[in-house]
Amino acid sequence: MEIRNRIFELWNQLYPEKPVKLLENFLQGIEIYRPDEDPDNQVDDWYKDAVVYSIYVDLFNTDINGLRRKLKYLDNLGVSCIWLLPVLESPMRDAGFDISDYMNIRQDLKGDAFMDFLKEARQLNIKVIFDIAINHTSEEHPWFLEAKKSTDNPYHDYYIWSKNTDLYKDARIIFKGIESSNWEACGDEYFFHRFFSFQPDLNYKNPEVLFAMCRNLVYWQHAGIDGFRADAIPYLWKEEGTACENLPGTHLVVKFFRALLDYIKPGTLLLAEACQKPAEVVAYLGDDDECHAAYHFPLMPRIFKSIAMQSGQPIEDTLSPEFTPALPGNGQWFTFLRCHDELSLELVYVTEEERKYIHTNYCHQPQWDFRLGEGISARLAELMQMDERRILLAFSIILTLPGTPVIYYGDEFAKGNDIEFYNEMIAHTGKDDTRFLVRGKIDWNKLEEELSDEKSLSNKVSRRLTWMLHARQKERIFGRGSIRFVKLNDKADAGLMAFTREYNTKKMLILHNMTDHSIAAVLPDEALAGEDILNQSISETIEAYGFRWIRL
Repeated sequence: MEIRNRIFELWNQLYPEKPVKLLENFLQGIEIYRPDEDPDNQVDDWYKDAVVYSIYVDLFNTDINGLRRKLKYLDNLGVSCIWLLPVLESPMRDAGFDISDYMNIRQDLKGDAFMDFLKEARQLNIKVIFDIAINHTSEEHPWFLEAKKSTDNPYHDYYIWSKNTDLYKDARIIFKGIESSNWEACGDEYFFHRFFSFQPDLNYKNPEVLFAMCRNLVYWQHAGIDGFRADAIPYLWKEEGTACENLPGTHLVVKFFRALLDYIKPGTLLLAEACQKPAEVVAYLGDDDECHAAYHFPLMPRIFKSIAMQSGQPIEDTLSPEFTPALPGNGQWFTFLRCHDELSLELVYVTEEERKYIHTNYCHQPQWDFRLGEGISARLAELMQMDERRILLAFSIILTLPGTPVIYYGDEFAKGNDIEFYNEMIAHTGKDDTRFLVRGKIDWNKLEEELSDEKSLSNKVSRRLTWMLHARQKERIFGRGSIRFVKLNDKADAGLMAFTREYNTKKMLILHNMTDHSIAAVLPDEALAGEDILNQSISETIEAYGFRWIRL
């Protein structure tokens, strides 16, 4: 079989000195998960048409049972895929990204109800994906507890150890301002970590680590999970004398994961979380043989930049072929406005000038500063200063640009930062991580009161966004179509961002007024004779921060 042969090829590239018998034994152990028919060459790109809703289960509605009770709410909102932020067993020092057991859902989330949740989601045609940290574990994982006991323990080689801190000096400190080193003392040795000091990195040069992680993926794939967000994917393979990012060994590991998932069940999404420039991120999709999709990190800050500048030019520049390379045939960008982390301003995808500009325009409170100016810890509504018009404009942009949009829980009703939750988590973790500001619990009783008030910000944003999501669901053009930016006015007013989307025989014209004043647009006859699918009048005057979706 073609896929099986591919797995053996990748094995030989990764571990040329290791016996093939190790791989044969591993594959024999997972054959129980394969269907009776050969899954080769089956294509399922459902993720291209999805609207993804990202949540922390406990913060969204207490536990899995609480989430089950809100499935109809999500269906009515227009969500077709739920992205569960970390749900696997964890001491919760890093919001669940510090995994202590890959095979079990956290008991505080009522993990026993998880399979019923998957069944009910499937009945509503809602896909479910979840986070899996593949670069590191919690220091409380049984592997690491065993690894600490002795250098002779077989689990010791699951992690990266050194007698000193001289190795990997070219690897940057990702949590600058929070961590001072990538090494942490443990007995007579140091272990390597790219993130928090309680998250030791895994050693993929040991094939047993690769096998162990593959077993985790296949177990949940068989259980009914539709995909995995592969957390911190660029850092998997380490080599001395390099930055330990985006190395060839990392790509081989990812190709192995993909080949194995396709071997068991094609269509199981592998989503790359790679905070890199688009050219480097595209590499994680390979030739349709690595991840299926990846986040477009540089687009997010430039949407905010465009709104602050009152010009669509930064967005157009970001999506130009010179900056954003073409994707392989089944590849897809995942786009977002906010997520569980800060509005990131890393220099790998913004310039120093852009960083200062965005920080000046959006860091409205000193407390929101993250990583010494490299990010802003604030929710969408806070960044937009609770301005309904700019919040909805931002949503319209993300829903009409190419890619699969992600909505962060609470943003659909303009949830603000949660100071109380932030203070609680500082006390719990001992780390002043301002990203906790953008999390926090939903008070459903309070929310229902707000949503019933037609004058409330929550009602206005939720109602209009629901309208947009249901309109988008009817148009495959948004998730699959090409984009072409156009100038409608003779003077090429940069404040009017206009582009067409085309897919098969369908074509749409999308207009965004990026400014705080109305703009008169010279619309083509085919637009005036078209249909605004948001049920607004097609006129030549677009109000401040207004937008139109016109079917031509």
